[in-house]
Parts: sequence; structure tokens; C-alpha cells
Amino acid sequence: MSFVRGALGEMNYDVAEIDADTLLGPAGIDLESLAVVELSFRLEDAYGARFNEEDMERLAVMTLGELITEVIRRSKPTAG
Repeated sequence: MSFVRGALGEMNYDVAEIDADTLLGPAGIDLESLAVVELSFRLEDAYGARFNEEDMERLAVMTLGELITEVIRRSKPTAG
């Protein structure tokens, strides 16, 4: 969650009051469509979680907790 909070802060979103139940879309953080894409790229780079074009609309209506769960599900396993 700290990575997403940091990324959103770098993208100039107010993250002071967000938690796992905060919506990413209009009723919450209010991410614009380009911000959803940018956040997904950052998550892909950091965790190897892959998102395609069709995923963007679905990501925009998730909570922060749901997004993190989805990133975990899609992340590449680490060797070890």
C-alpha cells in the first residue's frame, strides 16, 4: 500500500486520508483515465503485474485494497 500511496503522491493526488477502502474513481481519489494508466505502468514496473487496455476501466472503479489484491494476483513470482 505504501508504494501506491507514494506513487499517487508523486502524481499530485492528496493521499493524506486514503486507506484500503478508498475508491480510485470519482467517489474517492478521483483518478482521471490517464492517471489510471500511469499508475498501472508504475505497478507493472515495480511488481511485474501486467494490465491490458481492457483492465483500465475496471481498475478505475476499484478500491485501493482491491487494486493491491489485483497487483498481488498478477505479479510475477520471485525466484527463491
